[in-house]
Amino acid sequence: MAVHAFTASGALCALLALQATLEARFEVAFGWLFLALAIDAVDGTFARAVDVETHVPRFSGDRLDLVVDYLTYVFVPVALMLKAGFLPGNVGWGLGAAILLSSLYHFADTESKADDNSFVGFPAVWNLVAFFLMAFAVRPWVAMLLTAVLCALAFVPMRWIHPLRVRRNASLNVAMTIIGLGAAGWILIAGFPGPILARLGLGLATAYFVAMALVAPRGATNT
Repeated sequence: MAVHAFTASGALCALLALQATLEARFEVAFGWLFLALAIDAVDGTFARAVDVETHVPRFSGDRLDLVVDYLTYVFVPVALMLKAGFLPGNVGWGLGAAILLSSLYHFADTESKADDNSFVGFPAVWNLVAFFLMAFAVRPWVAMLLTAVLCALAFVPMRWIHPLRVRRNASLNVAMTIIGLGAAGWILIAGFPGPILARLGLGLATAYFVAMALVAPRGATNT
């Protein structure tokens, strides 16, 4: 159960991130969201190492992980985008609802993973989208347009690579992930919008992963 408790601690990160968001302490909010991201990155490894399914068979780590991920990848980032003014007015609230609903579709889709471990359809990483908006101080109309496009892409069978699990260009994927995370950490320490070099690093990593989705084969092949 210790591994499941570790996974569940991501929900506490979500609560603390939400509190910081409501207080407009956005760097602190993202600090908690990135801690939740780190927990999500390693909890599966811990679960497999101790064979948690054998020892606690009636408790689903996968379900727990989905609940926590929805809070930290979707719900809190939507609240942050609204609070920070990226989704203003009634249209903004409508787009916030679209994020919540399109992300639920992706989370519930049993074919949202391809056989190469890539995501089919935009993978609802709204924590990363919200960070990008903050780092580049994107204008609200641009943020709303981007939001609408990404919500629509949840239903388009493009393959978005998992940076650590997709073998295609694995070394480059990891390198770009390190660049992106390093840039994000630099921005958090310096405060939004962050130094120009950090934003260039974040932009480079973002452009790479978007380009990889554009050139990847379409559709799900999970069997």
